[in-house]
Amino acid sequence: MKKRVISIVLAMLTTTMLAACGSAQGTADTASTGTAETTDASSDVEAIKAKGKLLVGITDFAPMDYKDDNGEWIGFDADMAKEIAKSLGVDVEFVEIDWDNKILELDNGSIDVVWNGMTLTPEVTQSMECTKAYCNNAQVVVVKSDVADQYSTKDSLSGLTFAVESGSAGEAAATDNGLECLAVKSQADAVMEVEAGTSDGCIIDLLMAGAMIGEGTGYEDLAHTVELTTEEYGIGCRKGSDLAAYINDQMKTLYDNKTMIEIATKYGVQEAVVAQ
Repeated sequence: MKKRVISIVLAMLTTTMLAACGSAQGTADTASTGTAETTDASSDVEAIKAKGKLLVGITDFAPMDYKDDNGEWIGFDADMAKEIAKSLGVDVEFVEIDWDNKILELDNGSIDVVWNGMTLTPEVTQSMECTKAYCNNAQVVVVKSDVADQYSTKDSLSGLTFAVESGSAGEAAATDNGLECLAVKSQADAVMEVEAGTSDGCIIDLLMAGAMIGEGTGYEDLAHTVELTTEEYGIGCRKGSDLAAYINDQMKTLYDNKTMIEIATKYGVQEAVVAQ
């Protein structure tokens, strides 16, 4: 009798253990299947849609990205990024970054894209998945207007100190041309150095110079002279990301339907726009 009871108990334990294993396996299979059906881990586009937000890395850089009187980010790049976010069906969040750390910010996931009048340098194109060029630009020298005629050639710049944004194309242009430079946080800070007289000049983007200095601006006593480089702007995503191709497709649509030109005209950069 005792043996019979023991056999029954063992049979019941075995049945319970098998049922538990089957339940756990079923749960695991369901979770695995659910994940596969809802999220593609290799797709940044799908990840952005899932979180409902596009994180755009920027600096204060008129006319591309800057704040209006209400503290909202506007500008050609900012408005175009809003259009891309709209096409994704998500909100846009602008994250002000240290330009020198833009690649690190992308790689650690604190931003999804760098969209800030970024020059397509070899460093950038090797470290990021970049879009096609969307704007032409140049690096130009900015000095006080009353001495501008003295600095109209590259040779005349020798011996001067130029403020440049750290990690920027302006810094690279200064180095390539053997010019002494002082690295600051942003191009806006570089302009302020010239205005304050703490630097002889600065090297900034032509598009920014057109928006920030000269008649009718806050820096009427500054002028740009020598163009040190010609270049193109692009948008940077994480290396291997499918977001760059998605943005390329949307930029073409926005160019074809005239939205891109309308936004560019609003900020005075329509002549710099590259056909998509």
